[in-house]
Amino acid sequence: MHSVVAGAATLDAPYARRVQQVHLGVIAVVLGGLAGIVLFVPFVALSYRRRGGLSVGRSLLWIAAVVYFWAIWTYTLLPLPEPDAIRCAGVNLDVWAFVDDIRGASARPGNMLTDPAVLQLALNVVLFLPLGFFVRVLGGRGILVAVLAGLGTSLFIETTQLTGVWGLYPCAYRVFDVDDLLTNTTGALLGSIAGFVVPARHRGLAVTPDADDPDPVTRRRRLLAMLCDVLGAAVLQVTLAVGGQLVQLVVRGDGVVIDGALSSTIAATLTAGLWLVVTLATGRTIGDLATQLRYASAMPAWLARPLRFLGGIGGWMLLGALPAPWSALAGVYAVVAIVLLFTTAGGRGIPGLVTASRLVDARATEPARPGR
Repeated sequence: MHSVVAGAATLDAPYARRVQQVHLGVIAVVLGGLAGIVLFVPFVALSYRRRGGLSVGRSLLWIAAVVYFWAIWTYTLLPLPEPDAIRCAGVNLDVWAFVDDIRGASARPGNMLTDPAVLQLALNVVLFLPLGFFVRVLGGRGILVAVLAGLGTSLFIETTQLTGVWGLYPCAYRVFDVDDLLTNTTGALLGSIAGFVVPARHRGLAVTPDADDPDPVTRRRRLLAMLCDVLGAAVLQVTLAVGGQLVQLVVRGDGVVIDGALSSTIAATLTAGLWLVVTLATGRTIGDLATQLRYASAMPAWLARPLRFLGGIGGWMLLGALPAPWSALAGVYAVVAIVLLFTTAGGRGIPGLVTASRLVDARATEPARPGR
């Protein structure tokens, strides 16, 4: 994973490297954040079904894992060099070359721990420590799987570098080093061992024994359901809008988009239609389904379910689809919904008021007690 890209010399190379590392870190965080938004609703739904709820600690670990996934690629493959600035890199197939590096560092005057060769080895180990940790704590897998994951990931990265990003460049712009395979795999091994500090009941993806037990319905949980609806609808709408643009480009064939507003309108309509169908079929929005919530109403289903849709994400989407300046009412509606969430009994909010219902845990045979 050594960089050998030729470029313009700078007066302060260490400073330039630090700036580059910051930029790569920002890229990893941004990409991780986008991936987290896309995966948010499935993550919440899976957490409630497998572990009975959503804990802050485990959520932070998953966020860290997503950011780490992108950090591996950004720090090992980026920045991609300009084609005219590339210098073909060599290959190190000597498995024990790092031993010579350590011996050379110990023979040189000064602190061996600050020697670049030693630091490179240490960083290669440290880079894959989180991988082994996440494999054990989040995946519930042992040392063998962590070692294989570390070796496989490292091999894929090294091969990507060796092939010039699979043919994107005429030759490798970073050194293919078998020592990196060894040190990276060692890091994954040590990370898996470090995962033992987390109690066994908090590790893995297995269903916990109390996952089906109803919990108190809190306002925080209802707010989470609302967030799932909003983020889920936004992700789907953007995906459909971009897909619509691509379809138009393919159909037209000249690289010119026919109508950018058309794909956005179709995407918004399809998204609202999906939420309406789900709500009419189940009596619950996608956010309710993800967080195991439901509204218990004495109204007949044919009336309560459309009102549930209009009293939540449906009303907000329909107001947002109005022409300006009336579309601003969607913002007012959102504020009112949040205020009523915190002021109505049990956090039932607008849906509970319009359907004259109580908010309960969907896993309960009897309505669960309201939470604060």
